[in-house]
Amino acid sequence: MYNATFPKSFPKDFLWGGATAANQVEGAWRIDGKGLSTAEVVKKADDRRQVSMSDVTAETLKVALADTTDVAYPKRRGIDFYHHYQEDIALFAEMGFKVYRFSIAWSRIFPNGEDAQPNAAGLAFYDRVLAELAKYNIQPLITLSHYEMPIALTQKYNGWAGRETIAAFNRFTETVFQRYQGKVPYWLTFNEINTGTWGFHETGAIDKHLSEKEQLQIRYQSLHHQFIASARATQQLHEIDPQAKIGAMLARMQTYPGAPNPIDVRAAQLEDQKNLFFTDVQARGEYPEYMNRYFAENGITIEMANEDQALLAAYPVDFISFSYYMTNVTQHDQSADSMGNMVVGGRNPYLEESDWGWQIDPIGLRITLNAMWDRYRKPLFVVENGLGALDKLEGGRVHDQYRIDYLRQHIEQMKEAIADGVHLMGYTMWGPIDLISFSTSEMSKRYGFIYVDQDDDGNGTLKRIKKDSFDWYRKVIATNGEDLA
Repeated sequence: MYNATFPKSFPKDFLWGGATAANQVEGAWRIDGKGLSTAEVVKKADDRRQVSMSDVTAETLKVALADTTDVAYPKRRGIDFYHHYQEDIALFAEMGFKVYRFSIAWSRIFPNGEDAQPNAAGLAFYDRVLAELAKYNIQPLITLSHYEMPIALTQKYNGWAGRETIAAFNRFTETVFQRYQGKVPYWLTFNEINTGTWGFHETGAIDKHLSEKEQLQIRYQSLHHQFIASARATQQLHEIDPQAKIGAMLARMQTYPGAPNPIDVRAAQLEDQKNLFFTDVQARGEYPEYMNRYFAENGITIEMANEDQALLAAYPVDFISFSYYMTNVTQHDQSADSMGNMVVGGRNPYLEESDWGWQIDPIGLRITLNAMWDRYRKPLFVVENGLGALDKLEGGRVHDQYRIDYLRQHIEQMKEAIADGVHLMGYTMWGPIDLISFSTSEMSKRYGFIYVDQDDDGNGTLKRIKKDSFDWYRKVIATNGEDLA
């Protein structure tokens, strides 16, 4: 007789923690031999709901390269994690972190992308970070490419549009794999790789001057080069450090049909396919057939080397990670005035939204986890989820009950998904300490359990201050997700 049982709580080895990116926290953009990155030539948005991450042209790049300050380019200053990493990691340890997800800045290791030798000072910095994490028994989860690359590769090859960038990237990955062998159990290749369809921030390719059709061509070709670089990195890691695991990372865009009208259902299915295409390639090791029609109808031709398909098939990722902030609504006749969520998808009348217009859907996380587990049967890892809000420091404290409520609701749905049978490795919320916003380059869009005294113009003491959510998350981790009150 089949005896049905199911898990009722988080596994004992569940990885609780938080996630940041080098270009949003490190600062020190011209210290110890670091080169300029693509993230550091993107200006702050003029409006908090405007997405500025891909607004780079040949003209604006020229201006950025000539500007030797960090006034207009907040990611250059970050929150100075470069000099505060010991203090920050101690605070993470106080919360009980089991894992800390961060990225290695490629331009800190190879300032120009193709330097004859890696930058010793850059490697030494990450030596110190890893040693500090080890002191507190916090496992590192390292992202190899988190929305940045050496700007010199944009100038030379137009970023990932040039196949030459693959070799440069894999020299970087081989360098860090060998350097940190046995010290890093988990790696990710490209952060939210699917957002490369939005342009420069992820591909490093300047294409704003092109037609929409030409933009699609250059973006998907750039992404193919990243797929190959990811497969080669997987091969490298498995050979250099067989005990370590490497995963893909997707900005999951679960979408609902606007109505039960079959036309809307099909439109939503297509949007989901276009989103899951990226993990299909990286986890299944092949281009899915459903994209053939999309490529043909949009005039997209993927140029591949003879060995590319065999490489993808031979080296799929070990696990799948993703960010989850929102769900979308798709209609076959989507109108511009119905758009929401970073101008991605339609607005859902059943959901509330954040200060930045991102709609909040905790149950959607359970739906997403079930759908991805059913599709891939590979371990899953929620590596970004959080609430950007206009926090106020009052009486030396931030009372962010709204953040606690948001996180509690999402963690509850993760627990439900585990009970459904989903194999979930861990949860690294975004971001445990206030940092520079990726999408708008603001400081005032705050996610953290830790307040950082800095405003949008870079003024402030950089003092770290615990919010109410700090103590709450410490309790969540201490009880392995059982006490969410």
